[in-house]
Amino acid sequence: MNRRPRTLVSLCTVLFTLLLGALSSLAQTPTPPPQNWPTPQEGDFSVHDFHFQSGETLPELRLHYRTLGKPVKDAAGRTINAVLILHGTGGSGGGFLQPIFAGTLFGPGQLLDANKYFLILPDNIGHGKSSKPSDGLHAHFPRYEYADMVALQHELVEKGLGVNHLRLILGTSMGCMHSWVWGETYTDFMDALMPLACQPVQIAGRNRIWRKMVMDGIRQDPDWKNGDYTAQPRAALQISADFLIIAGSAPLHMQEDFPTRDAADKYLAATMARFTSTLDANDFLYAVDSSRNYDPSSKLETIKARVMYIDSADDFINPPELGIAEREIKRVKHGRFVLLPVSEQTFGHGTHTHASVWQSYLQQLLAESANPN
Repeated sequence: MNRRPRTLVSLCTVLFTLLLGALSSLAQTPTPPPQNWPTPQEGDFSVHDFHFQSGETLPELRLHYRTLGKPVKDAAGRTINAVLILHGTGGSGGGFLQPIFAGTLFGPGQLLDANKYFLILPDNIGHGKSSKPSDGLHAHFPRYEYADMVALQHELVEKGLGVNHLRLILGTSMGCMHSWVWGETYTDFMDALMPLACQPVQIAGRNRIWRKMVMDGIRQDPDWKNGDYTAQPRAALQISADFLIIAGSAPLHMQEDFPTRDAADKYLAATMARFTSTLDANDFLYAVDSSRNYDPSSKLETIKARVMYIDSADDFINPPELGIAEREIKRVKHGRFVLLPVSEQTFGHGTHTHASVWQSYLQQLLAESANPN
């Protein structure tokens, strides 16, 4: 029996949900199952005179978003069915609209059924169709950070969409870190948090080192020209893609799917070409740099929402041997940490987008947080 290779599909989700999209259809490829979730509604929300943590301002910035379903409020006017889903570095809200995520969660009778919930999928500033350096300001774009990104998500949710309470915040990778910031900054705004694939501490050690290597590599490319390039700097894109591939790798699947030197080399060449054809050096530099001041560790005790915190044991970015998750979750009043063991069902860092692997824990979280009082 021929086993269907999964890595080319899975790694598109593994690498921070970057460059996600359907693979080109082949004549012999079976017809995919019909989409079982509603078509999202897209929109843009403008924020005026936003003041960044850096002291910089923008007279107007655009936040793009997708929504599925409709908001419902109780007799007191409190939104009771809104779910905010936050993407990773270099990704967008659209990255969740694929069968391994939306097809598992958003359809009729599924855990986040869009006929029951109001699902909000924003593109963070610097990402997707929201305002970003590549729109024209290049390296003169405000140097945003996670606190700015969360503040803008809050603006979108409350002022742009009229949602005054969230049933759940689910975040992957960078979005995972944003969910910790939400829990501490807006303590009464949500019932539940589901952080997937991150750590609730300052980015340090190897995690910081590889990020700094990427940023230095971009800035040291002579063709970067202090961010004012007219053509994408080749070496800057190369080092960006290099680290995306390694940081998001799933060793077990890569060994199985590329068991020879030639197979591995062929995959690398194809993946590198695909990534570098769409990356923008400034956008990626800003996205990686935005994590510089992240550190929720001092306020974990202030989180009121129920927390179901998930990581996988084959995650390069958040290796389990650090023991950070087990230590820090003890400080969260209503928190639980689950470490998924390495298996055929895990995909390294990108396990966060394979909802079938962890949906049973989401089901528990929704049940436990149904009556938060």
